[in-house]
Amino acid sequence: MNMKESLLIAVDFDGTIVEDAYPKIGSPKLFAFETLKRLQDDGHRLILWTYRSGKRLDEAVEFCLENGIKFYAVNKSYPEEVFDPSLSRKINADIFIDDRNIGGFIGWGEVYQQFSNTPLEISKKKKGLFSFLKK
Repeated sequence: MNMKESLLIAVDFDGTIVEDAYPKIGSPKLFAFETLKRLQDDGHRLILWTYRSGKRLDEAVEFCLENGIKFYAVNKSYPEEVFDPSLSRKINADIFIDDRNIGGFIGWGEVYQQFSNTPLEISKKKKGLFSFLKK
């Protein structure tokens, strides 16, 4: 990845950072916190993007803090954003890391490899849903 560009990365919690054990907090996924720390050290901003809310969300945020990760924002595109139920809850991010991707979660080792060894170009131009198939 071209590390000169700072990216906004939305990361799911259950099934991605930790094993899915909702409403409990599962065990951390292998290399999850190490990779997240590296991404932050490289200047990327991380958003915790999760279904959790209320007490369960607070528990997830605290768990991540205990493991050295403080998110740029939580379930928001930026820290100052105020939730408005009349607007979409979709997060504005460059990349989404989630276990519900087509094909499932690739694993933190692969995420790390993609960020450290593979050039990844983020286009500001919108592409069609299946444009990746043309490569």
